[in-house]
Amino acid sequence: MRWIDTYFPFTNPSFELEIYFQEKWLEVLGCGVMEQEILKRSGRTDNVAWAFGLGLERLAMVLFDIPDIRLFWTSDKRFTSQFAKGQLGVKFKPFSKYPPCYKDMSLWISDSFTENNLCEVVRGIAGDLVEEVKLIDNFTNKKGMTSHCYRIAYRSMERSLTDEEINDLQWKVREQVETKLKVVLR
Repeated sequence: MRWIDTYFPFTNPSFELEIYFQEKWLEVLGCGVMEQEILKRSGRTDNVAWAFGLGLERLAMVLFDIPDIRLFWTSDKRFTSQFAKGQLGVKFKPFSKYPPCYKDMSLWISDSFTENNLCEVVRGIAGDLVEEVKLIDNFTNKKGMTSHCYRIAYRSMERSLTDEEINDLQWKVREQVETKLKVVLR
């Protein structure tokens, strides 16, 4: 660990405590002597005061493997939903900053149909571009035939996807689902 001189607008002199962790210095404590102007405005002209802040966000970054401190100030559900009260063993799962592309697929299922097999076919074609395959609707008609509608979320971690690219993948998915799973697309 080390103490370094730094700048904070409300203290002079100012210091930071840093800890060497995973090949880099991590700020965990900022502190300093309060600026006299701040004390004077609060009626404490003859006092000296210390101010300090514990970098809890930095410690949480280490504990949960969070790569960017700015995530703590986001309301993005992809981040906030990963953590719950009392769950200390959770590790952050990265998500893409690029927009998703959603494609729906409705099909009449057979008795041998399983959602797991559907996911295997979809991921076998689109690989890591598939973020989620989710059942969004199902019904059984008067003839006893059951229909499922699945929403496929495509998203890259590295780039924006094009409509042409996703449309091409979706057609391949549809063909393979129909062939391999013995279902009828709607």
